[in-house]
Amino acid sequence: MAPATPPTSVHGRLLARERLSAAERDAMRALLVRHFSGVTPAQFAADLAQKQWVILLEDAAGTLVGFTSLRLETLEAPVRCHLLSSGDTIIDPRAWGSTALMRAWLAAVLALREGAGRDRPCYWLLLVSGFRTYRFLPLFWRDFHPRPAPAAPAELATRLAPLAHHRYGEAFDPASGIVRFPRPQRLRPHLAGIPAERLADAHIAFFAARNPGHAAGDELACLTELDEANLTRAGRRILRALSPPEAPRPGLGLGAQRRPEASA
Repeated sequence: MAPATPPTSVHGRLLARERLSAAERDAMRALLVRHFSGVTPAQFAADLAQKQWVILLEDAAGTLVGFTSLRLETLEAPVRCHLLSSGDTIIDPRAWGSTALMRAWLAAVLALREGAGRDRPCYWLLLVSGFRTYRFLPLFWRDFHPRPAPAAPAELATRLAPLAHHRYGEAFDPASGIVRFPRPQRLRPHLAGIPAERLADAHIAFFAARNPGHAAGDELACLTELDEANLTRAGRRILRALSPPEAPRPGLGLGAQRRPEASA
């Protein structure tokens, strides 16, 4: 399916989960249901309840065209790090041509990382059931795991399994690197599948081989370090153009934090 012309103006907002209005929650679920099957109100609410932050993408009219939810943890074990994990994520095809999500996401990461502190590395744990999401990794990050040759640094590879098990428990299979949920969400036919011509891309071919059950909702666990030195040239260009939003203040409970916003 070819993406339609993207909206002329798409901007992103980072806000604390509890600041979402009922209308915003309803719009998020409606957008997810439009592109995924297997989404129930209870599943959507449960996933969102585990997250602290949400990035909303809206067009000039204020219509929601994409979102992602985020959970930030500070861990001592199994790996001493800050761990950012993504929840439900979708971008409407008409916004595929916009870089608003990446710009808003990078601005959000800067704010959340500064709030958490730089006393330890910060990793992004991403579950991928679609090739478009996997292609997002090599576009902006130099090292990530798993990936086609050249392989990621061994240290990154060895940290994926314990962090994925910490986050997803027995749903994570360390042998395959796949997370299988009891009630998976599956891309609807208009987004599912990988066009044959796209398999000429080494990264997409690698994803298809590593996650052969993606159409059934299997999720490939991926890990990258969120550090400016790990950005690709494209990522650094976006980073230079950003004015980071207000960082959440360390030590405050989520309910006490002011709502930061990232315009993109």
